[in-house]
Amino acid sequence: MLTKLRIKNFKAWKDTGDVRLAPLTVLFGSNSAGKSSLGHLLLALKQTAASTDRRRALDTGDASSLVDLGTFVDCLHRHDREALLQFELEWSSAMHVKDTLDKHPPISSAFLSLTSTLAASPQEQPEVRRIVYELRDGAHAAVLHAALKGSEGSKWTLDVKPYRLVHAVGRKWPVEGPEKFYRVSERSLARYQNAGFLAELALEVERNLGALSYLGPLRDHPRRSYTWSGNTPPDVGPKGELAIAAILAAKAAGRQLNRGAKQHRQRFDELIASELVALGVIDSFVVEQTAEGRKDYEVKVRTRGGLTDVALPDVGFGVSQVLPALVQAFYCPPGSTVWMEQPEIHLHPQVQAQLADTFITAIRAREGSPRDVQLVVETHSEHFLNRLQRRIAEATLAPHDVAIYFARSTTNGAELEELKVNEYGDITNWPDNFFGDEMGDIVARTQAAAARREKAARR
Repeated sequence: MLTKLRIKNFKAWKDTGDVRLAPLTVLFGSNSAGKSSLGHLLLALKQTAASTDRRRALDTGDASSLVDLGTFVDCLHRHDREALLQFELEWSSAMHVKDTLDKHPPISSAFLSLTSTLAASPQEQPEVRRIVYELRDGAHAAVLHAALKGSEGSKWTLDVKPYRLVHAVGRKWPVEGPEKFYRVSERSLARYQNAGFLAELALEVERNLGALSYLGPLRDHPRRSYTWSGNTPPDVGPKGELAIAAILAAKAAGRQLNRGAKQHRQRFDELIASELVALGVIDSFVVEQTAEGRKDYEVKVRTRGGLTDVALPDVGFGVSQVLPALVQAFYCPPGSTVWMEQPEIHLHPQVQAQLADTFITAIRAREGSPRDVQLVVETHSEHFLNRLQRRIAEATLAPHDVAIYFARSTTNGAELEELKVNEYGDITNWPDNFFGDEMGDIVARTQAAAARREKAARR
């Protein structure tokens, strides 16, 4: 789970400052305020880690990638070629790192931090200038610090504390630059007798980035039939195009979840159906094979007050649009981070509020053991926020389990402000024009009505 994020000189962001990420993190803000670019950078890091090109520091993508950020200069704040792109990520990660030449017990951590600094080369390609790893204890204090540093045309240095790296016999070659934005090269590791633990840190970064999934704001249109040949998709896809395949794969695997400790388990497809019913959009939901031996499946839905089951395209558009969000929240592997944009799109305000309850359920769900899933939600829904505030006031949601941010555009770039929610669900630092100028509209309407009444009285 991501616990902290800080980004400098990326797109609209000069500096986000330290961003605390909770199991349920919610981002609000005006259009083009920079909210989505935060998730887009994480997707670029994920696709870089998965790339076969070890020398490319940052894979900014293309039309076939998870995300296409354009050129590296396009990524830099105000396209400043001299700016340094820096990002710090911290994950909750219980690791035990051992120096093979040290007789002391392994160093144990609760958190893993990676800070990378990238610059534009003379050819305007991304180049790493610095990589810093830290293992941190439960108080977020560093118990191990490793830094690989270099600059254009200079030698690279590798420093580790509290361990001391020892040269391997006959291997006096210089330290090389890193692979990608996070990994000390194998040749550099081979230079030392006891640097193998640095490879473990890189593997943990890859594991955490691999556990990141994304659902965009534009989902696929519903279909009358879906093809599934028995594969297990890693997620529902950025447009939710694999949501039905994910349901079928989870059902075939016999996955069962419950909504929390001491609650009864449900088969995955039954859980999704019950959550749709709880949202209040349908009375029943089932995925059925069109005929025995076929790879084609259809979704049958019964709406509120309906007498017969109908195909998914024959009901309101909101059902097909919210379905991928529900499936991904419960389908992703334990320990995953799911980034969603506008899961409330096409939903009635009451359903938007209920969606907040569904996401609270998702972060608490268990699959034999706690799933520890993290949801990061970009939304414009005040009804979603109101329900979160209500659950905090009712003490069914702890304030530390949710982080709420408001993004705004300023002359100095985008700014991100954490909204402080007390134990009664009150926001103590409510931003101006959070959901528009509601009071201004009320005053203007009142004044206009009074003026019209006065004019009518003079006739």
